[in-house]
Amino acid sequence: MRIATDTALDEGVWLRPFRTLIYAMPPYICDDEEIRRITQAMVRAAAAEAPVTDASSPLAWLGEVERQREVAGLRRRLRTRSAAEPEIDLASNDYLGLSRHPQVIEAGVEALRIWGAGSTGSRLVTGNTELHEELERELATFMGAQSALVFSSGYTANLGAVVALSGPGTLIVSDARTHASLIDACRLSRARVVVTPYRDTQAVAAALAQRPEERALVLTDAVFSADGALAPLTELYAVCRDHSAVLLVDEAHGLGVRGPGGRGLAVRAHLIDAARPFIFDTGLAPAAAGSALAALRLLAVEPERVRAVLDHAAALGQWCGVAEKPESAVVPVILGDPTVAFNAAKACLEQGVRVGCFRPPSVPEGQSLLRLTARASLTEADLDRVREVLAGVLALARHQGIDVTVCKPVQTGDDRDADEVARLSGVRRVQTLVRYPEPLAPVA
Repeated sequence: MRIATDTALDEGVWLRPFRTLIYAMPPYICDDEEIRRITQAMVRAAAAEAPVTDASSPLAWLGEVERQREVAGLRRRLRTRSAAEPEIDLASNDYLGLSRHPQVIEAGVEALRIWGAGSTGSRLVTGNTELHEELERELATFMGAQSALVFSSGYTANLGAVVALSGPGTLIVSDARTHASLIDACRLSRARVVVTPYRDTQAVAAALAQRPEERALVLTDAVFSADGALAPLTELYAVCRDHSAVLLVDEAHGLGVRGPGGRGLAVRAHLIDAARPFIFDTGLAPAAAGSALAALRLLAVEPERVRAVLDHAAALGQWCGVAEKPESAVVPVILGDPTVAFNAAKACLEQGVRVGCFRPPSVPEGQSLLRLTARASLTEADLDRVREVLAGVLALARHQGIDVTVCKPVQTGDDRDADEVARLSGVRRVQTLVRYPEPLAPVA
């Protein structure tokens, strides 16, 4: 029933659960549109309720996991994005606004015409085209590095690099908030892993100093994806030099927005020989390689895009009351409660502004947030609309997050539904306002 009532609440309708039933009591003054909404909410609520699972099924445990996620407000659902994109985008990672740039699209189309729809195999078999190597050469030049190696995705790049550069007899020191791809790489590495507190260089130094292993690898995001904060790279580099450790930095959210970095020829050769995702995964599609190359060239000749990203991020941070000026394209607006954050993101979308919503385990417990991403291509009209929508949505969301008390009357007996009222209303405490006495027993 909880899944059903939550689903209806998402539709703006509060349905009453009763044992295995849900029912609505629409007031007499409901108009036709409201009756339609109530009916639609009941249909969706009934469809959302998990079917009875055969207890003998080896997957029966998934039903309980699903219910726990619903109760905690951590259930994820896919939201289909239309090609027309009517909403203002503050959710994607298209920071530079190049994904729909005509030159980027045309480069991808041209690569399709020349190389076909796929790379046809791993890079070591048939998937290494001239286009891949051209992209790697220009990427290395742009970054000021000796060489570059392109994987099929950022996720596989992290898996491949960490596993190939570690293994048994290695210590991996990983920041507590590194990206999931680095966390999974640690799990696959067969190395001993020490997780240090968020951006704590002293903890990194202590872990390296105490290690019995000869080799050590330190992992961090350059720009942390959830809150946009910068890693203390200068300090980490010094710590790694002092303790003969390798520093591996994930630049997924920094390239094109923050300063560049580089790697050497020996690392590239080793990854080609030892990085399993590179060896066995199908190479990056030629169209993606062609579009990436065109985007890289645009970035080189239009550096003003970088300034625009950071300027727009600063404006978003100011409008949202973020305490510290954003250091990257990511602007975190912490609301705390996952349900409050989810409903705020939904309210923004309904008003034409798409924002990200990060809940545990993507962020720590109690730190659910709206993740706004600044884009270079936002217009003045876009920004004016964003400011208007965020002002209204955040005022309501922050009010819902206040520890307020709701008073409710109780007709008879114990006040057993206070917890349910608190959950459905989004407030944290519910008190009894009036308690009526138990009715007298009939006189014999």
